[in-house]
Amino acid sequence: MLTDLTLDALWEYRSGYVRPDDFDEFWDSTLAEARSLDLAVEAVPVDTPLRTVDVYDVSFAGFGGDRVRAWLRTPKGATGFPAVVQYHGYGGNRGSAVENLTWASAGFAHLQVQVRDQRGGTGFLTRGITDRSTYFYRRVFTDAVRAIDAVRVLGSTSVAVLGNSQGGGIALAAAGLVPDLAAVHAQAPFLCDIRRALNVCGKPPFTELTTYLAENRRSDVFPALSYFDGLGFAARATAPAWFSVGLMDDIVPPSTVFGAYHAYAGPKEIAVWEHSAHEAGGSDDLDIALDAFRSRLLEKP
Repeated sequence: MLTDLTLDALWEYRSGYVRPDDFDEFWDSTLAEARSLDLAVEAVPVDTPLRTVDVYDVSFAGFGGDRVRAWLRTPKGATGFPAVVQYHGYGGNRGSAVENLTWASAGFAHLQVQVRDQRGGTGFLTRGITDRSTYFYRRVFTDAVRAIDAVRVLGSTSVAVLGNSQGGGIALAAAGLVPDLAAVHAQAPFLCDIRRALNVCGKPPFTELTTYLAENRRSDVFPALSYFDGLGFAARATAPAWFSVGLMDDIVPPSTVFGAYHAYAGPKEIAVWEHSAHEAGGSDDLDIALDAFRSRLLEKP
């Protein structure tokens, strides 16, 4: 069953989100502070049974100089390949060294980033929420940008970003913060149109926020949250973007995805899966991303 508006209404929907006047200043200063520290990229080869893919255990300095980890997978013996930077879903992790071989097999350098502190568990959505300077996602989004910096240091000059759910939201943030990305794929992106999501979604992780607001009898966190809403980043982004949405998604409301899509400033397309839930198009979305990124990065004249 539909969990939100009808498709016709979604095409007409426009969010009431208002970007703070100093949104750009806040993020520009945040990134300048992060980039004042040595990126200190390390890439340690990993011994695996893989015959066609090289794997490296990568670390670099993220927000506050904290070490962020990632797997880098590349075609065997290759250097200087276009890169795809991938961010994972809420409470997930980067997996094992021998998982997720699609992108390296397709000819890309693939950096799969571990979101700080997330190896299962909950509570990240409200961590440090009372102040924009202390909010958890200020660190996460800064780490996402530093990951792009890191893969460039490792030899990739053309970079695309992607992710599902939280990963899609992080990819949108990166697209709004890094002006020269080659492409973006955001599958059912989380953390977009947040106030709308809280009004229509009754499933975690958004219920972490509604529970917090109810238990603490407060609603004064929305000014801080407005600096982390995907719509604010979408309005800054210029790279070609491919969105996807499942109209039966009860975790990320479809209207919030369309809110971000409509706000996106660059060239854009959206795949609508009428009978899908949070998985959106699943492997079909992967096919779309592969085709799009191949034309943008590998076959670019």
